[in-house]
Amino acid sequence: MRLLKRFKVGFSVAIMTGVVLFAVAPLLLPDWIIYVLTMALAKGMVAFGVALVLRGGLISFGHGLYYAAGAYAAAFAVNRWNIRESLILIPLCVLTGAALAALAGMFLKRYRGIFFALLSLAFSMILYTLLFKFYDVTGGTDGMHIPSVKILGIQPAAEGFFYIYHYYLTLILMIGVLYIGWRFISSPLGYLMQAVHDNEIRVEYMGASVERSIYLTYVFSGALGGLGGGLVALAVKHVSPEFAYWTASADFVFVAILGGTGSVFAPFLGSIVFEFVKNYAFKFSPNTWQMTLGGILLLIIFFLPQGLWSLAKTIKRKEMQ
Repeated sequence: MRLLKRFKVGFSVAIMTGVVLFAVAPLLLPDWIIYVLTMALAKGMVAFGVALVLRGGLISFGHGLYYAAGAYAAAFAVNRWNIRESLILIPLCVLTGAALAALAGMFLKRYRGIFFALLSLAFSMILYTLLFKFYDVTGGTDGMHIPSVKILGIQPAAEGFFYIYHYYLTLILMIGVLYIGWRFISSPLGYLMQAVHDNEIRVEYMGASVERSIYLTYVFSGALGGLGGGLVALAVKHVSPEFAYWTASADFVFVAILGGTGSVFAPFLGSIVFEFVKNYAFKFSPNTWQMTLGGILLLIIFFLPQGLWSLAKTIKRKEMQ
C-alpha cells in the first residue's frame, strides 16, 4: 500500500514536471523543435480519438476525414468569411468534425472488424475525391492558403511569435483534451467501450446498448479529429486533399498503436516520438526515410507490443515487487 501511494505521488510529480517542461520549452529550445512539438500535440489529439475507438476493439482507418474536415473548416472560415480569431475557428473545427462523425457514425456503429475499418476508410476517400475534384471551391491539388490568425485578439507582429503563441494555444487545448479524455474513460461510457472489446454479447445481456456506446465514442473521437486538423492547418497555414488521404489515416492508427491505449497520455507520447523519428529519418536519409522510419518504429513495437506507455506499467510493476 505504501509502495502504491509512493508511486502515485511519483506519477503526479512526473506530470507536473512534464507540464513545466512543456511550458518553458519555447525559452530553451529552437523554433523548429517548437514547431514539431506543436504538430505532434495537435496530431496526438487525432490519434487519441483513434485510440478511444480502438479501446472498443474497432480500428478506424478513416480519421483523416475529420482531420481534413477540421482543417478545411478553418481554411474556409478564414478565406471565405474572413474570420481571423482562433477562439472562433477552433470551436468551428471541433463542431465540423463532430457533425461529420455523427453522420458517418450512424452507419459505422452497425459494423465490426474489417468492415468497420474499410467503411471508415471509404468515407475518408470520398472526401479526398471531393477536395481533389472541386478545384474552384477547394483549390484542388493546390489546396488553400491560410493567412496568420489572431489569438485572443492579438496578432503577433513577427512570424516567430505566431508559432510560439500557437504552441501555447495547442498546449492549453491538449491539457483540456487530457482532462476531458480522462473523465470520458473513467465514465460509465468509457468502461462500457472496454467491455465491448472484451465481450460485446454480454454487454447486450446487461441491458446496455453497444451501438449507442460506439456511436457516442465515435462522435467524440471525430470532434478530436476536427480539433487536431484545425490546429495543424493554422500552424502549417495551408491545407490540401492529402489531409484526407488514406496515408494520413494510417499514420494516426500507427501512432495510436505506437503509444498504446493504457493511458490518456499514451497517444501524445506516441505522436511526439513519431514526429521526431520521422523528421530525423528524413534529415539523415531523405531518399529512404520511410524505410528508416518503419524499421525504427517496428523495433519499438516489437519490444513494446502494448505501446510505449506499457514501459510505465513495467516500471510500476517492478516498483510494486
